[in-house]
Order: sequence, then C-alpha cells, then structure tokens
Amino acid sequence: MEKNSKIFVAGHRGLVGSAILGNLQKKGYSNFVLRTHKELDLTIQSDVDRFFEEQQPEYVFLSAAYVGGIMANSLYRANFIWRNLMIQNNVIHASWKNGVKKLLFLGSTCIYPREAPQPMKEDCLLTSPLEYTNEPYAIAKIAGIKMCESFNLQYGTNYIAVMPTNLYGPNDNFDLVTSHVLPAMIRKIHLAKCLFEKDEKALRRDMDCRPVEGIDGHASMEQIVSVLCKYGIDFEAVRLWGTGKPLREFLWSEEMADASVYVMEHVDFKDLCPKSGDVRNTHINIGTGKELTIREVAELIKEKIGYKGKLEFDSSRPDGTIRKLTDVSKLHSLGWHHTIEIDEGVEKLYKWYLDNE
Repeated sequence: MEKNSKIFVAGHRGLVGSAILGNLQKKGYSNFVLRTHKELDLTIQSDVDRFFEEQQPEYVFLSAAYVGGIMANSLYRANFIWRNLMIQNNVIHASWKNGVKKLLFLGSTCIYPREAPQPMKEDCLLTSPLEYTNEPYAIAKIAGIKMCESFNLQYGTNYIAVMPTNLYGPNDNFDLVTSHVLPAMIRKIHLAKCLFEKDEKALRRDMDCRPVEGIDGHASMEQIVSVLCKYGIDFEAVRLWGTGKPLREFLWSEEMADASVYVMEHVDFKDLCPKSGDVRNTHINIGTGKELTIREVAELIKEKIGYKGKLEFDSSRPDGTIRKLTDVSKLHSLGWHHTIEIDEGVEKLYKWYLDNE
C-alpha cells in the first residue's frame, strides 16, 4: 500500500475497525473512504455495489461483523449467520467486480472445532464438529475464509483472511447481554464495586452512559439494584457465568490492528500457498500464544479495579469450549509478534472505560 492509496475500512467505528484506522493514520496513511452503518448498510447488496462503483477503493479491511458473546450467540442465531454472510458476500464480491488490489478479511479463532488439538494450527479448520453455541457465526466466518481462497484461486485476487483470538480494547462493547467475556467481566466487577462501596454517584453515571434493560441513572436505586441482580451483581458479590475453568487467550485490539496492517503491507496470498498439493487453510492465526483460566482473568480484573467483594461462579451456566489457544508460529514466521500482555491491557481498558462514561 502507498501512503495515498484509497482505503476502505469497513466497520471503522467498532473494536477492531477503529484500531485499524488509528494504526493506519499513525503510519501516515491518509486517503480513507469511511461509512457508518447508517450511511451504508453492508447487508444490502445494491447499496454496497453502488458504493464500490462510485468510490473505487484500492484496499479493503473487512472488519465489519455482527459479533457477541455466548448469551448473544445462543439467543440470536439467525442474526449471526444471516448478517455476517450478507456483509462478507457483498463486500468481497464488490471488491472483485471493482478491481480492489488487496483485501483483508477478519475471521475468528472461535470458529475452530470444539475438540481441535491445542494449540490450534490453521489446518485444524473443518476437521471436527463446531462449538454448538456459536455454530451459526462460525459457519458464516468459515464461508468468508473460503470465499477469499476461492476468489484468489479462480480470479487471481489477493484476499487474505486472518483469525484473531479473543480481542479486547478501546471501543469495546460493554453491554451485559451482547458483550464478550472480558469486557463483560470488567463492567460487572466495576458495577459490583460501586454497590459494595455504596458509591451511588459512580453507579448512576455508569447506568446513564450504558443503560441496562432501559434502566438508566435516573431510575430509583431499587430499580437499579433489581436489574443488576438479574445479571449476578449485588452489594456483596458478583456472579460470573460457568465454572471459571476454561482457558482463554486474549489480544489487545490495537495489536490486532498492527498485525492486520503488517499483513497488508508485507504478505501476499502467494506467500501463504503450499508449493504443491491442495490450497487450503491459507488464513493466519493472530494471537499471543498465551492463556489463562477465566477465573484467573476475573481475579486480575478484580485486582486492577480494586474490588473487595466476592467473586462467584455460576456452574449452571455454560462454559463454552474448555480450551482454545492459537498456534501463532505462522504469524511469527511472517515477522510479527505481540508486545502487550494482559495485565497491562486490562489496566488500559479499565482506564478507557472510566474515561468514556
């Protein structure tokens, strides 16, 4: 990419897209074409086609997606498969029709099989059944990966798929229903701290910024406490889903962005193809290669937030896959390594959370 190349970052206000845009700007790129969801609905093919025909972007970062945690994946299965298929099908196809030079598609390591050998290499994709809770999302993302490979093989395009591990960082989603595990724990433990310390001002400020089931900071304390209790948050303890035993890997979103830009600058599809035989699993895992239990992450968050109450785990709730650790040897061989460890990242994210209330 040249510094004046025309770049479309799809999903530029989300967790990953905003980090990619920021990374590109820091590196001197300046010619961006950006659209909010309100300005361009990527699930509508005619609108996407018109946008590409008019704007003619040269490079595309496809970071727009419909995402969420275990609860959201369980409740909104149709949304997860339909929205993600439509977004990626429309953008990838329009990129091909309009001669986009290079595209980066973001998958997710959560789409590897439930029983995948650990740590997970890229070639374990589609080798056994998927995790049931996020099966619709996984099928959609796998289709996106295969679309990139298939367009490359049939049309000679240069579309690369990357598989980030669990991400967290600025502009994360802290909704108690739809957020991923780490931001959900940060918010739950922060709210539990407010109740434990009887800090009504901080509690109301949080609820005003991020209402829960329509209850905001102007509601009565009785209403606020009642709705938070539904999510396992009370004056003495905070209850988290599952046993706390599953192992998870986490990557700071701004590092994911740096890895994504690095791949766009330095890696081509041909670099990922075998010298002979079938061409498959050309995607790249992006992660740290390090893991902690959910309980260890919760204890770390508790320490960073300064919460003195109890942490409890509700074993009646699902754990999800017991272990998912990425093998990042391909990424390392291409020249990129992470630098921010999770203790630093949690501290940074909690500060961002408080600064953006």
